[in-house]
Amino acid sequence: MGVLNKINVFRRGLMRNLTKNIGKPKSESGIILVDKTEIKRVLICRPNARLGNLLLISPLVKEVAETFPNCKIDLFVKGPLAPIIFENYDVVYKTIHLPKKPFKNLLEYIKVWISIRKQPYDMAINVDQNSSSGRLAVRFSKAKYKFYGDLENEHQQTKSDYDHIAKYPVYNFRHYLTKLGLKESNKIVEPIDLKLTPFELSEGKKILSTLNSNNSKKTICIFTFATGTKCLSEDWWENFYASLKEQYTDYNIIEILPIENVSQIAFKAPTFYSKDIREIGSLIANTEIFIGADSGMMHLASSVQTPTVGLFSVSNIKKYEPYDNCSVGVEVENCSKNDYFKIVNGILNNGRLKTYSKAV
Repeated sequence: MGVLNKINVFRRGLMRNLTKNIGKPKSESGIILVDKTEIKRVLICRPNARLGNLLLISPLVKEVAETFPNCKIDLFVKGPLAPIIFENYDVVYKTIHLPKKPFKNLLEYIKVWISIRKQPYDMAINVDQNSSSGRLAVRFSKAKYKFYGDLENEHQQTKSDYDHIAKYPVYNFRHYLTKLGLKESNKIVEPIDLKLTPFELSEGKKILSTLNSNNSKKTICIFTFATGTKCLSEDWWENFYASLKEQYTDYNIIEILPIENVSQIAFKAPTFYSKDIREIGSLIANTEIFIGADSGMMHLASSVQTPTVGLFSVSNIKKYEPYDNCSVGVEVENCSKNDYFKIVNGILNNGRLKTYSKAV
């Protein structure tokens, strides 16, 4: 590990210790939100640059927009992806970007905090209670209503899906609103959503038609890559792909390639490579099922409402599994080939519970 990386690790650990108690006192005790229409500007803090983590806040964005229909939302994030992910969310007014490397971009780093302080937010929300930058942003803002992402131990949720990273921020936010005098919602948490347009879907269909030799067949989409220990071996994927081809002769099979442009099956299937996540999403949206390891691409597939089979080897399945529209997470160590085919058959036979309108 280089010196700069060691400094960043130390900095993150120090910041967590310094900020973990920010917002813990019940400073808003007795504050009542009488009129929801008074909430016109909201700051949602998720200072993270990863595709999956940014997609996973879309249910909270939709929850806030539904709760406060007159509001505009600013997103406090890292990296360049958030404007792309949320470009069709009219409720999102702007994104505020924290530099990935604050020591190298100190002036920009300072400007971000000044912009948060200057904007008269009505409410500030931290998505991840363990995020030191998120907690600081909420604390630093001038918002009247500040939610740091915490949930008191005495009110732990009993919902079976509470552990999911896209859902517990919504459940925690709903509970926070009860402290302000609002009734707690019992609605099912929305799916993550890229909000593709009909034009994007149409373009995805065109791209798919160029990859398939037989367009009368439906398509199975696979993604064989993942970062670090989440990536399944070449042997695993070679065997799985061979079985998939043998089992589903009535389907086309294509592979989405990662930005690294590598394939765990040696490029044996027709492949698609792009750095445009909306273009990738539009292609996946036109396939019948997506199969891939826990990754940002898995969440992207889920966000375009394609039934998704997430392959988990090391990640916490309850926290990250794809949900909605027949999607499912599978623990690789506990699953045989027959189990996979039962799952895939069940999805292919049942079809989509909800779907984008197919472009003609």
